[in-house]
Amino acid sequence: MDKYLQAWSYVEQAHIEDSISQEMRHRAREYGIHPLSAASCSFLTLLVSISRAQTIVEVGTGTGVSGLALLRGNPGLSLTTIDIETEAQAIAREAFGRAGFRSGLTRLINGRSADILPRLASSAYDFALIDSDPLEAQGDVEEVARILRPGGLLVLAGALQGTDVADPTCRDESVVAMRQLVQELMDDTRFTTSLLPVGDGLLLARFSA
Repeated sequence: MDKYLQAWSYVEQAHIEDSISQEMRHRAREYGIHPLSAASCSFLTLLVSISRAQTIVEVGTGTGVSGLALLRGNPGLSLTTIDIETEAQAIAREAFGRAGFRSGLTRLINGRSADILPRLASSAYDFALIDSDPLEAQGDVEEVARILRPGGLLVLAGALQGTDVADPTCRDESVVAMRQLVQELMDDTRFTTSLLPVGDGLLLARFSA
C-alpha cells in the first residue's frame, strides 16, 4: 500500500463515532446516501468549536450524520439544513432529538438548494457546509458567499471526489465540475483557502468580503 494511502486509512479508522452517528451512517446507506467520513465529521466538530460559530447552514442533510457533527461543535448554535430527500430528513430530525438537541435549534428545509439558499438572509451565517451534487455546487457557493458574514467559514465536501479530482485523466462530468470549482475557489480573492485530503476531500475557505 502506498504510504500516503496508508496514512489516510489510519486517520479514517482512528475516529470512532457514537452509536447514534453510527446508526445514521447505516441508515444513509439504505437511501444510497454517502455521508461524510468519521474523520471529516470529527474535523467539522472541532472547526465549529474553534470558530465559535453560532449560525450554520448546511446543504445536504442526508440522515443527519454531518449535522450531528456540526451541532456537537457548539450545542447552542442554530442549524439550517437543506435537502430534497424528505424521508432522510425525517430520520435526521429524529437523530437530532435523540442526541439531545432541542428542536428549536434546528431548521430542516425540504427542497433544492438552488431554490432555498436565495431566500436566506444576506450576511447572516457564520459557517456553511456544502455537501451537494458537484454539478450544482458552484451555484451553492455563490449563494453562500452572499449569506456568510465577513470572517465566516465555508467547507466544501467531496472536494477531491475520493482521488478522482487529483487524476487529470479522469474526465467524468462531476469530477471535472468539482475540479473547476476547487480551482476557482482557490483563486477567488474573497476567500482564504486550504484543501485537505480528509475523507473525500474538504476545501476550507474563510470569507473575507
